Amino acid sequence: MLLYHGSYLEIKSPQILAGKYAKDFGVGFYCTELKEQAIRWASRYNSPTLNVYEYEKNSSLKIRGFSEMTEEWLDFVIFCRSGKKHDYEIVSGPMANDQVYNYISDYIDGAITREQFWALAKFKHPTHQITFCTELALESLKFIKSEAAK
Repeated sequence: MLLYHGSYLEIKSPQILAGKYAKDFGVGFYCTELKEQAIRWASRYNSPTLNVYEYEKNSSLKIRGFSEMTEEWLDFVIFCRSGKKHDYEIVSGPMANDQVYNYISDYIDGAITREQFWALAKFKHPTHQITFCTELALESLKFIKSEAAK
């Protein structure tokens, strides 16, 4: 399976770097199976670069997948966005974009109910993310190429 990572540079050897903000599935190296989405990620930079990897699933890794936004997905994103750590090596599923994350924040703060969150959180286009959370998980990625993201 091909995966994409949008960046400002070529990344032949992905690393797990903790950012200053908690992300949907915690600390990890984030990719997507949606090329257009990775290009959107890269477009935030002056030198948008699309990195392409081949992913070979390793059944010995502890993997958590969400096929769609569900109650479990929401609880997991809230858990990770609060800075807590999970024990999965790879996590995949829908992405809480900035607007959806604002709804999550409103839900956590009690400004909206869970039902209101679901009414607001409808996507206009599909999203996908797969997060490699351990060095062992990163071994299942093979760098193929990078190119200018257009």
